[in-house]
Amino acid sequence: MDEIKTTRAAKASDKMDDTVRTFFLAALIALGIRAFVFEPFNIPSSSMVPGLLIGDYLFVSKYSYGYSSLSSLFGLLPVSGRLFGREPKRGDVIVFKNPVTPSVDYIKRLVGLPGDTIQVKNGLLFVNGVAVDRSKLAEPIIQNYVKVNPSVVDYSETFPDGHEHIIREEGDDRALDDTEVFKVPAGHYFGMGDNRDNSMDSRTKYVGLIPADNLVGRAEVLFFSLDDGAKFWQIWSWPTSVRWDRLFMKIK
Repeated sequence: MDEIKTTRAAKASDKMDDTVRTFFLAALIALGIRAFVFEPFNIPSSSMVPGLLIGDYLFVSKYSYGYSSLSSLFGLLPVSGRLFGREPKRGDVIVFKNPVTPSVDYIKRLVGLPGDTIQVKNGLLFVNGVAVDRSKLAEPIIQNYVKVNPSVVDYSETFPDGHEHIIREEGDDRALDDTEVFKVPAGHYFGMGDNRDNSMDSRTKYVGLIPADNLVGRAEVLFFSLDDGAKFWQIWSWPTSVRWDRLFMKIK
């Protein structure tokens, strides 16, 4: 009988060991994916309205622009510059560490590449002295989720390479609608929010030009979305608070 009890105890111990090993292996795989492949982020502000809303959750590809110390998990990657670095494209929606406050992640649209000049005049974006084409939409979009100011106008903005996206303006005479000419130096980028009159971005001293090392990754897909004010952990509220039609949207 003692031998049977010992065998049973040994089997139970083996099962526990297997469970612990499986748990740690799964945790390591999840950590590796988050560190080097995809990292989840949520949208805390309205600076990227109408494309991205407060309460949106998205995956950012960490590999798109390579890896730097700032973009690595907890800043643990001991590299100078970018490892496997790739050049971002104009129009990408980028996540980066705020140059002024590196502990804070920002999300903006990349509008200026190294060597570019960027200026906003009367609300119009100029890249290298040429006005970026914009066409007024018949009416603002996403009215079901965002309370729209009566003065709001949405535009389709198209970069010279054909990249098209939607921007929002409350007017062409706001604080950031007339700027100086910004020269983007080598190894830096210029980002702006799609909600042009409600975005703290490279036009301001609170963000400024974005060093390449500060890039975290490219926003790829919106995988979850909750009404503004709803809490992710309140699962019981999901049937009424989840924005079901926004799930798994590709970010443009």
